[in-house]
Amino acid sequence: MADSTADATETNADTLTLRRELKKVLRENLNDGGVKDRVETVKSIDEAIRILNRLKIVESKKRKRESDSSSVEVPKEFKCTLSKTIMIDPVIIFSGQTYEKRYITEWLNHDLTCPTAKQVLYRVCLTPNHLINELITRWCLANKYDRPAPKPSDIYYVTELFTDGIESLLQRISSPSSSVADQTEAAKELALQTEKFVNVRDFFIKELPDSITRLLTPLSVLGDEVDIVTALFNMSTFEKNKTVLAENHQVIPLLAKSMKQGSVVTRRNATLTLASLSDIDSNKIIIGNSVALKALIDLIGELDDLSATHDALCAVIDLCCDERENWKKAISLGLAPAAIKNIKARRNLFESLAALALISPHERVIQEVANLGVIYDLLSILRKTSCMVTCENAVVIVGNMYAKSRERSIKKILAEEENQHKTFTKIATQGSVVAVMKAQGILQCINY
Repeated sequence: MADSTADATETNADTLTLRRELKKVLRENLNDGGVKDRVETVKSIDEAIRILNRLKIVESKKRKRESDSSSVEVPKEFKCTLSKTIMIDPVIIFSGQTYEKRYITEWLNHDLTCPTAKQVLYRVCLTPNHLINELITRWCLANKYDRPAPKPSDIYYVTELFTDGIESLLQRISSPSSSVADQTEAAKELALQTEKFVNVRDFFIKELPDSITRLLTPLSVLGDEVDIVTALFNMSTFEKNKTVLAENHQVIPLLAKSMKQGSVVTRRNATLTLASLSDIDSNKIIIGNSVALKALIDLIGELDDLSATHDALCAVIDLCCDERENWKKAISLGLAPAAIKNIKARRNLFESLAALALISPHERVIQEVANLGVIYDLLSILRKTSCMVTCENAVVIVGNMYAKSRERSIKKILAEEENQHKTFTKIATQGSVVAVMKAQGILQCINY
């Protein structure tokens, strides 16, 4: 691989040099005005012929190498199923499948399922597949295959700053004398530092006085808070920082504002930060009492950004679990209609059903579910899904609908579903423990 790449580089350099020499010789002959004698002219022509012959040999070698490379069949294991070409930067996703980084990143911006396994990805994490990368490298070397190199623009090396370097970044961000361009540049560097280095996340909040307040100082002049929000998210992943961040009176309102007004990346990172902070029970109360809960639910109902909606649903589920007051607030703020919107659009089904199942015992939710006509969507999902958790959540919602309302119309719909598709009989024999109990309860009601 290294020899092949070196040969290609050398050939390109030779071609360029020869073409320059030929151009020079031709220019001298064209511009001499007939001054050169016959001998000199013959020498010039011979030199031009020599260069042309050499150029022909070099380019012939180049074509042969390209032909040899293209004639080699790349093993399918080394090809990305999205790009259909050999992988340059292979990464593993949560499902265990490997893809070319650029193509899977683009895919996940629109669809949080594995392209091959078709399963929902509960976490978006791209891990370099060093083993596959090494195997591809060795295969290319053995077969003299020219594997494209990663684009230089895709490679960014970050070196960990010492403590005074981090303090200098914060000073540049928070100083009134700093230009907007300098503040933006410093915020971008801080986002990179906190992403790459755990020590920086710890030091920034633990050792620098009023670091969070100073970090948020330039928000009135910066157009988009993407780098500052990204830095907050990175720091929120460090366990000791979670409480400090949530208790700062500026952080939660900033995150709520960013979810409403920020760019796509800003909204996602703001949502992820709230989800990260909600790992701490005391933070759940703080977030539940703030404007952030409504911002999360509004984002769930927008359906504009699949990833941001997914993260918002996860955050709300975390906030409502074991926190009854947040549960009630989420219902009053419209969580049920927002989740149903996703269910009807068949987006983020796993999380939307989990959220709706969590609040489905509430009478207001049952009424909203009935009014929005989601019963047929739920039955369709129950017939088609192969995911036991999705099945469980859907049948829990259906069971609660009938148990709470006792309407004859619902009983009739459920009876027709069972008669035509045996949906509840199948769940009662194949589902999870909770799903089996709910399905058996529905069957008893139908047959009563």
